[in-house]
This record gives sequence, C-alpha cells and structure tokens, in this order.
Amino acid sequence: MGAAISLRADFDAEVLRRLARQSKHAAQARRLLALAAIYDGGSRSDAARLGNVTLQIVRDWVLRFNAMARRAGRW
Repeated sequence: MGAAISLRADFDAEVLRRLARQSKHAAQARRLLALAAIYDGGSRSDAARLGNVTLQIVRDWVLRFNAMARRAGRW
C-alpha cells in the first residue's frame, strides 16, 4: 500500500470546523469534520469512522478537497 495523500497546507482543522459549522448541508459538514480529524493527526481510519464511510471514500474526499484549490486558483 502506498503513502497517504497529503492534505493541502493552506487549511487546518480549525478552519474546516468553522466551515462545517457554517454549512447548511449535513453531508458537506460531515466531510469537512472527517478531514479536520486528519489535520489533527487522526488516522484515515478514524476519519472514515467519523464520516461513516470507507477508506476509499475518505481518499476520494482528500483528492477532491485538494483539487478544489487548483480550480479556485489558490495554488
């Protein structure tokens, strides 16, 4: 198995939790909270349990989250 895909450096757990609180969409808030757990040093398995999804789904969330920066011009 390869190394975990790193999360973007321009966000942190606190920012993601704030965004989750502001979200009007439960699924989006759940994804943000799972990613915040990873930023806090939790494992991907912990994030999967928190989000009630599989590790593959967490990987997909990380890829989409990282790609969002490129589309928004933040990288």
